[in-house]
Amino acid sequence: MKEIKAFIRPNKVNEIIQQFKEKGFENATISLAEGIGKFQDEYASVSQKFSVTDSPIAKIEMVVFKEDVDTIVSIISEWGKTLHPGDGIIYVSDVEKAFRVKTGLTVED
Repeated sequence: MKEIKAFIRPNKVNEIIQQFKEKGFENATISLAEGIGKFQDEYASVSQKFSVTDSPIAKIEMVVFKEDVDTIVSIISEWGKTLHPGDGIIYVSDVEKAFRVKTGLTVED
C-alpha cells in the first residue's frame, strides 16, 4: 500500500474530491493548514496562530493500493494546478502495515 500526501491550494479541493468520487476513491482526509516555502502567496496574511507562516494550504492524505497511485497523482495534478508558482507538491510513501481499528486485523495489499 502507498500513502499519498498532497499539499495544494484550498480553492482546488472541491474539484479534486469530486474527481476522486467519480473514479471510485471515496476515502481521503483533508486538512487546512498554513505553511512557509520559497513561494509567498499574494493573498497571504499574518497568521492568527503562527507568526512565521505565509500561505494557506490544504493537505489531502490517502492510503491506496499501489496500482492506484498513478491515477490519484494524475487527478491531483490535473485538477489542482493553476499554472502559477505555489500550486503545491505531492508525496508518495510506502505503508508497511495497516490495521483496522475495529478488528485489529491487517489490511492486505
